[in-house]
Amino acid sequence: MKERAKELKASSRRTSRAEKAAAAEADVLAKIAEMPDGDRVLAERIHALVKENAPELEPKLWYGMPAYARDGKVVCFFQSAQKFKTRYATLGFSDLARLDDGSMWPAAYALTRLSPADEARIAELVRRAVA
Repeated sequence: MKERAKELKASSRRTSRAEKAAAAEADVLAKIAEMPDGDRVLAERIHALVKENAPELEPKLWYGMPAYARDGKVVCFFQSAQKFKTRYATLGFSDLARLDDGSMWPAAYALTRLSPADEARIAELVRRAVA
C-alpha cells in the first residue's frame, strides 16, 4: 500500500501527459531493472511483448509492480515471484481485459520461464485483452 501511495503522489506532480507517460515508463523500467535475474528476464520480455502487441497500453507501476493500462485503468500486470515470496512470477489480467470465454476463464498465469510458444500465447492474450 505504501508503494501505491508513492505512485499516486508522484503521478500528481507531473505536468503534461507526455511527461507523465515518459516518467511512468521510466519508473516501470527502473523497477524491472531492480528485480532479481529470473524475474527481471521475465518482466523485460513481458514488457516487450505488451509494447509490441498492444502499443495503446500505457506502462505504469501498480502496487510497485509493472502494469499496463488503458485510460488509467490496469488491463494487465506482472507480479514478481521474489517480491511476493512465491515460487513463480505471475502475469495477470484485470476484469477490463476482454478475455471472457464462457462462464469461466483464467485471469492469471504462473510464469517460470518463457518459451517461444509461451511468448506467442502471451502476445495473443494481450491482443485479445485490448481488442
